[in-house]
Amino acid sequence: MNKCGRFSFFPFLSILILFGFVPATSALAAGPDDAVKVCSYCHGKAGASINPEVPIIGGYSAEFLENNLKAYRDHERDCPDTKYRNGPDKGKTTNMCQVAHSMSDSDIRQIAVFFSKKQFVRAKQQVDPALVAKGKDIHEYYCEKCHSEGASEAKDDAGMMAGQWMPYLRQAFDEFATGKRPIPKKMKLKFDQLAPEDMEALVHYYGSFH
Repeated sequence: MNKCGRFSFFPFLSILILFGFVPATSALAAGPDDAVKVCSYCHGKAGASINPEVPIIGGYSAEFLENNLKAYRDHERDCPDTKYRNGPDKGKTTNMCQVAHSMSDSDIRQIAVFFSKKQFVRAKQQVDPALVAKGKDIHEYYCEKCHSEGASEAKDDAGMMAGQWMPYLRQAFDEFATGKRPIPKKMKLKFDQLAPEDMEALVHYYGSFH
């Protein structure tokens, strides 16, 4: 558990952020090595997602990834349907609860360690400079304690938001706001003070890291 609670916003935020979406196939039953390969169908090679709706996961801490996979497996996080991005089942519907339901703690740990050793490849995105400046101030006041250095440190075990895909960050904020995703009490106290425009400013701030 990280210093700010098990499900700190990553994405954040989960995987604040967040794990996001990984396709479920029979390969997952074969073992963690095959599961890692299947993960790449959505999250990209070494977890460097090139799809704005799918979070970048390579480079997150093993603890953060492990906690989020267990949350999906144990139905502690909402699992909206998505589509396979690549692979033999491209275009078919899946969700993270289906993916993780048969994973053992050992499988999850091995998968988490694998991706934690990869580089976090930041997405290049267009941002609004005014919102970036506003988001920086909001982050420093509300978020920096748990998401240090602009939410760029894996060692926080809270998810790296700096350079994460902006559409995914918006989705994560929405899940927190609607109660679809667990949120630590300390974080909730601060999160509930944010207006929708504050959240959008944070999204632009995190998206400005290239």
